[in-house]
Amino acid sequence: MTTEQIHGVSVTTQANVYFDGKCVSHGITFPDGTKKSVGVVLPATLRFGTNAAEVMECVAGSCEYKLADSADWVPCQAGQQFSVPGNSQFDIRVSDAFHYICHYG
Repeated sequence: MTTEQIHGVSVTTQANVYFDGKCVSHGITFPDGTKKSVGVVLPATLRFGTNAAEVMECVAGSCEYKLADSADWVPCQAGQQFSVPGNSQFDIRVSDAFHYICHYG
C-alpha cells in the first residue's frame, strides 16, 4: 500500500537539496520524535550513503537501485520499498521523477 498522506507531523520548511537539485527532500518529525524525510529524485544516476538503516518507500514514479554488496539493478515502483543497511551506500537510477518517503531506523 502506498502512503498518500502523513498526518500530525511537523515539517522542516527548508529543503535539503542534493546533487545540484537532482534530489530534494523535507524532514518530517512525528510527535514521538521519529524522523523521516519525503522528497523526489529527478532523472539521474546517483550514489547515496547511509548512517542509519533506511527503508525507501516509493510513493510515485519508479527507480532502479543497487545495494553496495550487489551487482544487480532492482526495479522499484509505487507501492514498493527497499531496505538499505546502515553505514552503507546505494546507487539509484531514475528515468522519471521518483517520489519517496525515507524511513530511518
